[in-house]
Amino acid sequence: MTTPPIDLRSDTVTRPTPAMRKAMAEAEVGDDVYGEDPTVVRLQEKVAGLLGLEAALWVPSGVMANEIAIRVLTRPGQEVLAEERSHVVQFELAGMAVLSGVMPRVVRTEDGHLTADHIRAAPRPPSYMRSDLGLVVLENTHNFAGGTVADAALMRDAIEAAHGLGLAVHVDGARLWNAAVVLGAPLASLVAGADTAMVTLSKGLCAPAGSVLASTRARIEEARRVRKQLGGGMRQVGILAAAGLVGVETMIDRLAEDHARAGTLAASLAACRGVRVLPVRTNIVVAELADRPAPEVSAALAGRGVLASVMDARTLRLVTHHDVDEAACGRAAAVLTEVLGAR
Repeated sequence: MTTPPIDLRSDTVTRPTPAMRKAMAEAEVGDDVYGEDPTVVRLQEKVAGLLGLEAALWVPSGVMANEIAIRVLTRPGQEVLAEERSHVVQFELAGMAVLSGVMPRVVRTEDGHLTADHIRAAPRPPSYMRSDLGLVVLENTHNFAGGTVADAALMRDAIEAAHGLGLAVHVDGARLWNAAVVLGAPLASLVAGADTAMVTLSKGLCAPAGSVLASTRARIEEARRVRKQLGGGMRQVGILAAAGLVGVETMIDRLAEDHARAGTLAASLAACRGVRVLPVRTNIVVAELADRPAPEVSAALAGRGVLASVMDARTLRLVTHHDVDEAACGRAAAVLTEVLGAR
């Protein structure tokens, strides 16, 4: 029997746990487009409460959650302030331009996080020849910067700075669970004051699909209409929401294990020749290669049973998750040393 590869490409490769499959099989369902799926309702209420917001909406994906938020918080012709490497800029296929008629204004930061100072420096003198800013997007944790974490004070100050300029704020919290675990902080403290916030269920929490967008009741009703327009209205979706509920109720605390295993991989990479490892705070390890192309290294790793993501010509990403245990991480660390060579 062939040994399956150690898949460190992303925490999206996680599979539903046995408890999730049981919950899915037994889920009480209804037509969610009519708002009548009781399992979805329970999940939405649970997540809204954790985020300290009035209401929430289940959507099929994190991209849809982000794009719905951008749509309801902007008007066509505006700009969206975002960190240069953020998900809404790099990985959503220019969705804000296509779907909302807005474009990004990017700021490069050292750790991926926009601060109050970045935001206050963004406005330009008013002119009828220029588009105006309408929205700030904050990503926590920041994927491309290596899973870096913004604490409650940074988030609060950034949100207050944006509101002081009359700008709305959306928090892309696809991995906000990880930030909360690292900080030992309530989720609500990391989005306090934001106009919208989203969290994803299908990464570290192991659900097969789904994200949840939260905001005021009025804004969520508007978001529901946009979701329908984008084709995101699903019917007996409680089958999926049931897995999300299990994830929210049982899988958050164990994310600390993923963070520890990411540290193990980072230490092995840091001891390899020609490798610079970005600081690791959560479950994402980003390695910059000085001497070898990332696709070549990725192929060599795959040939030895370890899968990693190629982020660009010289950058690899490895992400720990529920389905890669401590022993597998140890084997992966040995393969990394074998392929890259010790210093």
